[in-house]
Amino acid sequence: MLLEAEESQLVLVDYQERLMPAIHEGAAAVANALRLAQVARLLEVPVWGTEQNPTRLGPNDARLRALCHKTLPKMHFSAVEDGLIDWLRPPARPQGGNARSLPKHLQKPTQTTPERPTIVLGGCEAHVCLLQTALQLLQEEFDVWVVTDACSSRTERNRDAAFDRLAGAGAELVTTEMVLFEWLRSCEHEAFKDMLALVK
Repeated sequence: MLLEAEESQLVLVDYQERLMPAIHEGAAAVANALRLAQVARLLEVPVWGTEQNPTRLGPNDARLRALCHKTLPKMHFSAVEDGLIDWLRPPARPQGGNARSLPKHLQKPTQTTPERPTIVLGGCEAHVCLLQTALQLLQEEFDVWVVTDACSSRTERNRDAAFDRLAGAGAELVTTEMVLFEWLRSCEHEAFKDMLALVK
């Protein structure tokens, strides 16, 4: 099974200015998150950010924050608990009508916002906020793809333990380049040269 850009949403978890200096290989994780977000914007893949207790930990890296459609401030470790699910799965629009409308059984079903069931996820800390968000998204029946080289924790051991648990729970573990090349599929894609420049 390959990733489909049209079915994907990108969620970037807690790349916060005050947190990142303590994160193992934090600069590399941010660099890969930037690549993901830049290509997502080229391909019209929605990009969402989260920030854990931003009054204490500060905002996300400014470059990443600028690429997110919206950023969710949260106090729970799982962003799902603070409303992320409402962004990922918008509610169906209510049917309009008036007294002269057709009876309900003759009406055509309303078009809802197309669901994008694949969540591509990167962030920090992998064993806390990223893990809890991913596990709850799996419970909500999303397909979760965790971008391992765009994730980290304060220690390598905690990061790797998170990956083991996520794989066991049913998340797909991938790398930044896997995501980007699968979203494009072909060297003839109009965004290929832009993507290649980011990868090199």
